[in-house]
Amino acid sequence: MTTPTETSGPAAGAQPDGSSTTEPPKKIEGRSPGRIAWERLKRDRVALAGGAVVILLILAAVLAPVLTALFGHPVDEPHPDQINPDLGLPKGSFGGISGDYLLGVDPTFGRDVFSRILYGARISLLVALGAAVVAITIGVVLGIMAGYFGGWVDSVISRVMDVLLAFPQLLFSIALVSVIPNSVLGLGDTTVRVMVLMTVIGFFGWPYIGRIVRGQAMSLREREFVDAARSLGAGRAHILFRELLPNLVAPILVYTTLIIPTNILNEAALSFLGAGVRPPTPSWGQMLSDAVGIYQADPTYMVIPGLAIFITVLAFNLFGDGLRDALDPKGN
Repeated sequence: MTTPTETSGPAAGAQPDGSSTTEPPKKIEGRSPGRIAWERLKRDRVALAGGAVVILLILAAVLAPVLTALFGHPVDEPHPDQINPDLGLPKGSFGGISGDYLLGVDPTFGRDVFSRILYGARISLLVALGAAVVAITIGVVLGIMAGYFGGWVDSVISRVMDVLLAFPQLLFSIALVSVIPNSVLGLGDTTVRVMVLMTVIGFFGWPYIGRIVRGQAMSLREREFVDAARSLGAGRAHILFRELLPNLVAPILVYTTLIIPTNILNEAALSFLGAGVRPPTPSWGQMLSDAVGIYQADPTYMVIPGLAIFITVLAFNLFGDGLRDALDPKGN
């Protein structure tokens, strides 16, 4: 005799009202390369910290007049009452640091170091960013042409790169800056020198990015999407700047974040050697140069601009390293 199956209660997987408890399958959400890179970058706390410092530095440079009015004194205003007339050094300890002078005063005129650091950041960042734009523009255009066309075009551009990489950039920069006039086309001395520094540093920096772009373009020119563009009758300009260039954005962005700190160091070196902006316009390298003769009596005046350069370069390098890891398609 067959025993009936017990069917007490609702059927498995069903609600008392007859509805099913089975959940619909979740949709697979696609992620763009930019989103994948951002998720990788968010996991790198060191890179995010570097990026935050970079943003704060840029904001401080842009808002230098506001910050000076709130927390400092006019950048070129002397304060002889803050200088010890017998020693020619700031009164008090640590370079005259106090509530009124957050980073002390310079030993020569008693000017506010806090204000001069802020305005010096303007010069350093402006030169570094402008030189990066010059280097990236020239390097990308010539590098992509050399990698795509090959042949004699590649040979000529590669030899020019070799010559510029072997050229004594520092000596040429000093010689060029020292002979430029005080004003050109109505522009002031500081503006002219900043533009010359941008051009010189950027011009001698483009071979580095040029080599990177050239190598990437050589590997991309034989890919299927380039062959497809050729078969559809696309011109060379379209292939270079509409097909190859979008695939080179990642290495270009990474190199940009890494070349900016190098440009900052180059500007500081030129200003230290007297080939940067002229006094009284403040510059970090110029402040270090002024501190050389008095660093034993007033080391604070050398430490503060040195720390400004160190923190800025370190922040850009940390952010650049994190961005490179995030944009690496072979990363985890």
